Amino acid sequence: MITREEIANVLDHPVYDGDGNKIGDAKHVFFDDMTGRPEWVSVKTGMFGSNESFVPIRDASLVQDHLEVPYRKDQVKDAPNVDVDAGGHLSETEEHRLYDYYGINWDSVLSEAERTDDGRWAAGPGEAGAAGTTGMAGTAGMAGTAGMAGTAGTTGREDASGRRGMRGDDAMTRSEERMHVGVEQHEIGRARLRKYVVTEEVEQTVPVRHEEVRVEREPITDANRDEALSGPELGEAEHEVTLHEERAVVETETVPVERVRLTTEEHIENETVRGQVRKERIEAETEGMTEDDIRRGRE
Repeated sequence: MITREEIANVLDHPVYDGDGNKIGDAKHVFFDDMTGRPEWVSVKTGMFGSNESFVPIRDASLVQDHLEVPYRKDQVKDAPNVDVDAGGHLSETEEHRLYDYYGINWDSVLSEAERTDDGRWAAGPGEAGAAGTTGMAGTAGMAGTAGMAGTAGTTGREDASGRRGMRGDDAMTRSEERMHVGVEQHEIGRARLRKYVVTEEVEQTVPVRHEEVRVEREPITDANRDEALSGPELGEAEHEVTLHEERAVVETETVPVERVRLTTEEHIENETVRGQVRKERIEAETEGMTEDDIRRGRE
């Protein structure tokens, strides 16, 4: 039979059957709640260790760096499936089913435990649990009557050095609320661009020209005498001159002057959020104890 001191040499080590065939690697060791002795080992089997089968180790032996069990490899691989992660504890029904599969008499298992004077089953190195149930030691070498190694608060658990952990039934859990503040986006308004036409009075001054009639008279001189005598000597005549003037003309044309768009920019401000959270407080109520006794217990 494997002892508690040998658990560290079992976990994560190979497990072989009686014919020298490797079954797999030991993953967990389970202890009987009544006797406190190692009772089962779970073995990783299948490709890449995808399955976990239970094997009794009451008749197993530790040989050098591996564990040998008196069961065939195929028998172990076909053992009833048990959910190892369901609290790290075998129920009475599960354990009974495994005993029947390996041909172990259930009554003979119960007869190994001795009764104390007050009628309870006597416990072994671990604390006594419910009759017929089995606890588990995890890969870290923890050994106990309930729960995987590394799970706090399991009843009567001991590590490989024999140190006993806190009994889960004797502890009270204190809880409190935590406030988590986040942000959410809300629509506060809309902005849009709208184009419309307005008419404005525009005033601009431009120079304009016009012609006026001016009568010029010049005396007859030797220089212009010939031109003066070229016409009729006496008679009526007319001479007409066309007058011109400039007028301001208004024309308009459409030209692009700018482009306008809407954009948003983000501004960050600090906002203080207040809320209420509830916390539990645990105080000890004692009878027959002084304040000094309570203070020493807290220390």
